[in-house]
Amino acid sequence: MRTSSHPGGSTSPKIPADSRRLRRSAELRERLFRAALSLFAKKGYAETTVEDITQEADLGKGTFFNYFPSKEHVLMAFGEMQLAKLEIFVRDAQQSDLPMRDILHKLVLRMTEEPVRNPAIVRALLLANLSSAAVRGAMLRIHDRNRVLLGKLIRRGQERGEIRTDFPPEEIAQVWRQTIFGTLLFWSLLGDHTLAERIEQSLNFFWDGIALRPAVNFAKREKTVGEQA
Repeated sequence: MRTSSHPGGSTSPKIPADSRRLRRSAELRERLFRAALSLFAKKGYAETTVEDITQEADLGKGTFFNYFPSKEHVLMAFGEMQLAKLEIFVRDAQQSDLPMRDILHKLVLRMTEEPVRNPAIVRALLLANLSSAAVRGAMLRIHDRNRVLLGKLIRRGQERGEIRTDFPPEEIAQVWRQTIFGTLLFWSLLGDHTLAERIEQSLNFFWDGIALRPAVNFAKREKTVGEQA
């Protein structure tokens, strides 16, 4: 490794130019991404322009298009970011000994942390899906990948005897996603401080529907009822 000398005979590694450029590029993209999300939250998705974003990020307008073809692609990047979180979570959860209900609880907290806890961001996602065919197509592909990943987690719960097996894991995963997204959507319309409570309630109802229960001995139960009569 090449090094540069300093007074006193000490040396430090010289960072390759390519590495510096890649790091700088990642920093600029992140800066634009965060500026866009901030403006979507403050001004609204439809009212925010590319020029607004570059001004907020203190960058030239042309710089934006080096990283995002349009402002809609910022939301696609957001979807990819959420997907990456899910991939890491599912990979780690596959090795966890925690009860599946606790794993699902941790998952929903992970996926609804900032910036999802800003109701304007949730509304922006919905508006982009409704108004842009390009965004809608990209988001549907991301949703499909989400369902497959969640299906792996649900299958793990079925194999451990914690989740009912009379439905395919990906179908249960889809209902899970609809439950959480519906909760987020309704909360975003209100914009209040009840998200944690709403998420907890939704999780409780969902778990009651998918949890595997001990088989009931109906013959014994009928005999007991007859004796009581």
